[in-house]
Amino acid sequence: MSARAPSLILTIAMLPALAACTVKEAAPPPPPPLTEQALSAVIEKPGVNRERLAREVDALFTDAAAGETRALVVFSGGRIVAERYGEGYTKDTRLVGWSMSKTITGVMIGQLISDGRLRLDDSAPVAAWQRPGDPRGAITLRQLLQMRSGLRHTEAGDPVYESGEVRMLFLEGRDNMAAWAEAEPLEAEPGRKFEYSSATTVILSDIATRALTQSADPGVRQRAVADYLRTRLFEPTGMTSAFPEFDAAGTLIGSSLIHATARDWGRFGEFLRAGGTAKGVQLVPRGWIDFMTSPSPRNPGYGAQTWLNRPQPSGRESLFPDRAPRSVFAALGHLGQYVIVSPDQKLTVVRLGKSSEQERKAVRDHLARIMALFPKE
Repeated sequence: MSARAPSLILTIAMLPALAACTVKEAAPPPPPPLTEQALSAVIEKPGVNRERLAREVDALFTDAAAGETRALVVFSGGRIVAERYGEGYTKDTRLVGWSMSKTITGVMIGQLISDGRLRLDDSAPVAAWQRPGDPRGAITLRQLLQMRSGLRHTEAGDPVYESGEVRMLFLEGRDNMAAWAEAEPLEAEPGRKFEYSSATTVILSDIATRALTQSADPGVRQRAVADYLRTRLFEPTGMTSAFPEFDAAGTLIGSSLIHATARDWGRFGEFLRAGGTAKGVQLVPRGWIDFMTSPSPRNPGYGAQTWLNRPQPSGRESLFPDRAPRSVFAALGHLGQYVIVSPDQKLTVVRLGKSSEQERKAVRDHLARIMALFPKE
């Protein structure tokens, strides 16, 4: 045997011990103890691992890369299993939904169709479009709902003051938003192009108003829609905090400015998850919710005033198609407002806050992690 043999034998003999040391050194440190605030955000028996859920909720609130989270409410199987608020916000704080308001407007249109006051595939009843030779007369209610009217619009443009929604909400269109939106010309053949547009939803708000009253008086118009929403949607679903805003012409700002508490936004999601029912009452036909949550012809990631968990043609994801069931759908709003509904998991998740476009990537990651804790039922 050579002089090197003992050294080789000794090395081989030590391999198990060396391996054990390597494994021990590679093991991650245990997570820090949960704070009382983090743990108290989750009920004692949420149906999933309580500590893991509390940690994921805590991560959403403490991750600086996700911006500011003001409220999170998780409904599972119809009950609140997690709820937490940022500093200065409580369960009684109304928070603006921004474009989540569009989904409420979409439900209202469905109710009016069910009432026989509107027809989905007729020419949209906008007086300015009914003049002989006006090509906008070909636009249908279905096309407006699915964001494929063909009307000229630029959403979230650069510079911001040239964005269509900014001009309508805050600049020259602010006093009569529907008139401003309805005056826009076509930029594409109706039905041929998907173009996300807050102006389109304000047109839907105006159509809904005219279906309820022919009055031009702003106060009458406002009361007609406010009463309809209150008696037909908000009170039956328990959304008693819901507060819609109107412009000076009495038109519901149904694209952007409906406010409600986080719990009530969650109740709206639960109503959608239940196929349009609340407390055993069918408030809108189940088929209408199916329509709102089915892929539209020009964007499989969008239904009718509702976002779907499908890839977006633009490549900019709104949800997380690879990390949650395809049946997931959502009402989404500016700066990171989310009402996410997963029928397969009997789950509704509400997140309200303020996050930039870059920060919303982190928000979606946290929300996907929270939802992944809940199995399909």
